[in-house]
Amino acid sequence: MDARDRLVPLVYQELRRRAAAHLRRERPGQTLQPTALVHEVFIRLVKQDHPAWKNRSQFLGVASQMMRRVLVDRARDTKGTRRKGGQWVRIPFDEARISRPPLDVSLLDLDNALTELAAFDARKSEVAEMRFFGGLTLAEAGDVLGISVATVEREWHMARAWLYARLTKDPKRRDA
Repeated sequence: MDARDRLVPLVYQELRRRAAAHLRRERPGQTLQPTALVHEVFIRLVKQDHPAWKNRSQFLGVASQMMRRVLVDRARDTKGTRRKGGQWVRIPFDEARISRPPLDVSLLDLDNALTELAAFDARKSEVAEMRFFGGLTLAEAGDVLGISVATVEREWHMARAWLYARLTKDPKRRDA
């Protein structure tokens, strides 16, 4: 058995664990299963011609971005079918470290807010994406970005506060 044959099941298990953790935060009735999410991410990872990751943390960072894209694509598809009885995909915003009431926000609203945040502070947006979508630890995110854990923690704190403020003040925000 070569290294690739030993590595693929480990990578698959790690991605599935992270997908399951993310999907547990979804609203009840969510139909996407962790296995389906991982399969879509895995297919996208395999299709890469020249993967740029150098270590586990960078790989998980790339996987986080792909998970976000899969979930946002799915939410956009769901949005398109809303008139036909479909529902918005809702996710609870991670408020564990912000002493405010939990925020129930649509994935599309979160994606738009992250894109807006990236326009003026890309690193904060990247940290939020890695933490929220990929479940990376502070140390893993720091490793991917090449910054200290303390810096990641500051960026994460600021990103969460900015996103909370943005998502609670957006007049275009729709509640389903």
